[in-house]
Amino acid sequence: MELRELAVEVAKVVEEAGRLAYQDQMKPHDLNIRHGGGRPGTRYSSEVDERLMRYCHERINAIEPHPCWEEVGSDRKPGGLYWCIGHIDGAINYRRNMPEWTVTVSLFEVDGDGRDVPILGIVHAPALGVTYMGARGKGAIRIRTNELGEKREKIMPSTTATLADAVVSFGMSYFPEESKRALETTSAIAGLPTDIKRVGPVSMDLCKVADGTYDAYFEPSLHSWDVPGVSAGAVVLREAQGRLERWDGGDIAWGDNNDIVASNGPIMDELRPYLG
Repeated sequence: MELRELAVEVAKVVEEAGRLAYQDQMKPHDLNIRHGGGRPGTRYSSEVDERLMRYCHERINAIEPHPCWEEVGSDRKPGGLYWCIGHIDGAINYRRNMPEWTVTVSLFEVDGDGRDVPILGIVHAPALGVTYMGARGKGAIRIRTNELGEKREKIMPSTTATLADAVVSFGMSYFPEESKRALETTSAIAGLPTDIKRVGPVSMDLCKVADGTYDAYFEPSLHSWDVPGVSAGAVVLREAQGRLERWDGGDIAWGDNNDIVASNGPIMDELRPYLG
């Protein structure tokens, strides 16, 4: 199936999965915070996550079957295609009845050098009625749904050229030392941008750079459990002609932890010295 058509079909599955998860969010639930498992925060919505991922796996593989990126591990082969289906991105927001959480799906291709390259990304925010969609070489769009219907529009980053005019977003880890790095970096640029936001999740923040809401976004120490959200948002950002890189200017290494920065491009030279 052609990538753009595939993205449209997968987006339908993701939107339906999001609708079901949103129904669960509206039900009364215990707000006690309990960490557990290998991925911090998953116990906030683990039961919902399991149903959501099972639904997406079954429905997406009925459209076009491929192995799961996270399950095959080092057995990924050049030329292979692999679905990467995420847990709820923004589990704390979900648990606290905030609208900023997403359902994400990406499709990875392994190139001839064995590098993992995300080529399709869907980021759906059910409570906000927004879906972002990107596919390699096909551009990126934002779909907004309200009582008046559905509006589809091509997106692109801002043209803001200086930090003085910029709105910058940042992300934080669950782990104290990693959160400290994020806050130290934020403190270093305090007073330079027009505003600094902290909302999340990472997939949504990347898409907000892609559509010009933010001029840049940074977060240190993104882990393996962040790959679904980051990769889906990365496709949207790249296809909108935004930039995503590591703090040192290198490419994202999908098998490693990454300090990432997304930007519209023009403000990177001014922002980079603060990313230590």
